[in-house]
Amino acid sequence: MNITKEIKKEIFREYDIRGVYPDDLSEDISYTIGRSFGSYILKDGHNTCVCGHDNRISSDLLYDSLLKGITDSGVNVISLGLCTTPMYYYACIFKEVYQGIMVTASHNPKEYNGYKIAFNETGNAKGKEITDFYKYTINGNFSSGNGLISLYNIKDDYIQLFDRCLEFDSRRPRVVIDPGNGTTSIVVHDLFDRYPIDVTYINDVSDGTFPNHHPDPSVEENLSMLKDEVLKGSYDAGISFDGDGDRVGLISNSGKFIPADLIMLMVIRNIISNVTKKEFLYDVKCSKALSDEIEKLGGKGVMYRTGNSYTKAACKELDLPFGGELSGHMYFRDKFLGFDSGIYAGLRICEILSKTDKNIDQLLSSINRYFSTPEIKIATTDDKKFEIVNLVKAYVKEKGYKYTTIDGVKVMFDSSWALVRASNTGPNLTVRFEASTEERLKEIQDEFMNIINDNL
Repeated sequence: MNITKEIKKEIFREYDIRGVYPDDLSEDISYTIGRSFGSYILKDGHNTCVCGHDNRISSDLLYDSLLKGITDSGVNVISLGLCTTPMYYYACIFKEVYQGIMVTASHNPKEYNGYKIAFNETGNAKGKEITDFYKYTINGNFSSGNGLISLYNIKDDYIQLFDRCLEFDSRRPRVVIDPGNGTTSIVVHDLFDRYPIDVTYINDVSDGTFPNHHPDPSVEENLSMLKDEVLKGSYDAGISFDGDGDRVGLISNSGKFIPADLIMLMVIRNIISNVTKKEFLYDVKCSKALSDEIEKLGGKGVMYRTGNSYTKAACKELDLPFGGELSGHMYFRDKFLGFDSGIYAGLRICEILSKTDKNIDQLLSSINRYFSTPEIKIATTDDKKFEIVNLVKAYVKEKGYKYTTIDGVKVMFDSSWALVRASNTGPNLTVRFEASTEERLKEIQDEFMNIINDNL
């Protein structure tokens, strides 16, 4: 393996490094990233890091070359091997080593891979931290040494963490679990079978080709098999996870897809009387039903930019008991450690069900109802996406609309909103609309889509 400067700048994204194997990410590139990372943390006085990888078909090769690069820089590696991203997060906490790399492309298609990188205890690198690391990597002024690799199986310690953070009541929920053949398959039985839950599993064999469906539980069409299984067996819920296990998806007892913001609503209802600080974070894409409910409960909503590196860090910095985002990342800090674990979120859903005789549809029956579009991605260029966001900003300013620019432009009316933002992960605009009636939804969607389409 060799150091290379033939690395595309585009794979260094807002929250991580991500690209297609082997076109964007090769063994030489992985070795170079490892060599750069080791040198980068050494200059800050750190000589040990934690590393793990998901179950993608390219992960073993990229992991081996990454570790070779890190140790050749003189840094020692605590190697977890195959693990979920939440297991990697906990290993960093448990070992009190906050520098590390997780090899994963999360929910991306099977041909992708990537790296979630942490330089310190603030968590995954983001924004300028990623940009600075790219510049350092391309510069190529790396240290040399002979670091050592020590193996650590985090599984047993991870399972014991859950025992301290869950408390089930008398009802025994019946659920279907769909890991989507992702990395949670290696630990999901150990955890769900441990608690008073009647569980049926589908797609629970670890397979990095994801043969049954795309491993993104925030997209309803990916959960069609789960829906069918829930309805076939009259289950209380269907629960799914993404490829690396840090996000959750939910199907209700009647086969309805439950967006993550409504899962968050159920959680907040459940915990608000037990937490001192009644403030909860959600990202700009979440439904107004969530902020309505927080206000109704006497709490305070904190709207924040999209991106789990940002939202997780904000929950910690603001010392909030719970937060999350529409993509399915959730941060429990009431009786968990605040990192996003899809399995833990799924077990908290089961814990809620164990304490009530209501089903999920009934638990959500009294919320304010809105009509929403899914998140719409519009292909453009990296330059153009920011230009269009600025044009939308100028338009709403001229109109005198109420808006926020915390992440793109979110325009807020009395009972509706429009969001236009530049994607952090590719040359796309991402837009979403919501209103209290279908007629109003069409009206605001047409208004803002016309601006976008006129300027593409």
